[in-house]
Amino acid sequence: MKFEQLKEIYELPFFELIHKAHEVHVANWPEKEIQLCTLLSIKTGGCSEDCSYCSQSSRYKTDIEREPLMELDAVMESATAARDNGSTRFCMGAAWKGVRKGTKQFDDVLEIVRNVAGLGMEVCTTLGELGAEEAKQLKEAGVTAYNHNLDTSREHYPNIVTSHTYDDRLNTIRNVQDAGMSVCCGGILGLGETSDDRLKMLEVISEFNPQPESVPINSLMPMPGTPLAESSSVDIFDVVRMIAVTRIACPKAKVRLSAGRSNMSEEGQTMCFYAGSNSIFYGEKLLTTVNPAIKKDLKLIEKLGINPLKPNPEMDAPGQECDKELSPCCK
Repeated sequence: MKFEQLKEIYELPFFELIHKAHEVHVANWPEKEIQLCTLLSIKTGGCSEDCSYCSQSSRYKTDIEREPLMELDAVMESATAARDNGSTRFCMGAAWKGVRKGTKQFDDVLEIVRNVAGLGMEVCTTLGELGAEEAKQLKEAGVTAYNHNLDTSREHYPNIVTSHTYDDRLNTIRNVQDAGMSVCCGGILGLGETSDDRLKMLEVISEFNPQPESVPINSLMPMPGTPLAESSSVDIFDVVRMIAVTRIACPKAKVRLSAGRSNMSEEGQTMCFYAGSNSIFYGEKLLTTVNPAIKKDLKLIEKLGINPLKPNPEMDAPGQECDKELSPCCK
C-alpha cells in the first residue's frame, strides 16, 4: 500500500480504525488463534554495529555481558523447554554484523539449526546481514523464517544507525526471499520518529513481493548506556493504531506484538489482539529484556478465548508474482 493510503487509514477515528482492522483480521484469520514464539539470544553482546537502541553494541557502555555463541546442548535445552511450554516457533538471535559461509561460527549455527529443526517447531533466525549463499545454506539447514527488521523509515534511519544502510537491510531481505525462506520484518516504535516515518516504513514492508510472513511491531525498551536511554515510552494508542494499520496493509501476515509488551496492561494487549495482532514472543526473556511470564500469558489468552496456533515448519510465505517495478526486494 502507498503512503497516502496508509496515512488516510491511520488517521481514521480510533474506533473506526480498529473495527476496520478487526474485520480484515477475521476475514483472513477466522480461527481465533495466536502464535506463541520464543526468542533466545545465542550470542550476546560485542556487536560492531552502532544501532542506537541496542544494548549489545560494543560502542556503548551497558550492563550487558558479552557471551560467545552458545553450545549446541544448551540451545537444545532451551528449545526443548520452549516446545514443551507451548511455543511453536523458536527464534535464535546473534549479536553480530552478519555471517559468512565457511567460518566456524556459521558452521556451528547451521548445526544448531539442523538440530532445532528436528524438534518440529518453526525455526527463525536473526543473524544480521546475509549474502545469497549464506541464505541458501540456512534454508537447507531448516530455517523457516529469517527476521531482519527495517526499524523505521528510510529518511529517519541514518539518525538511528550509521554502520550500515537501509539498502543493506533490503539486500538481506532479498537474499532471504530468493533462498525460499519466509521473511519476518517489522519495526520499532519510539526511536524519535514521526507517525509518517512509521507509515513510510510500513509502505516499504507492505510492498515486499511476497509480503512478509510475519511483521513484528516493537516498542522501544530504553536501555541504560545507549543513545536512546532517555526516550519516552510509546503511547498504547499509538501501538494499537500501528497494529491496526499493519493488519490492513498485510492481511495474510502474522502481526507480532513484540518488545515492550511487558510494559502493557492486559487491557492494552487485548486492544492490540482485537486490532489484528495474532503472534507474541512468549517466555521470561526477550533477548536482553524482560517479557511477561508464561503463566500470565496463558491466563490472558484463555480469558480471551484464543487458542495457540499449531506449528507449520513447511509453510510458504504469502505469495504473489514478483513485480520488479513495485517490490523493493525484487529490484
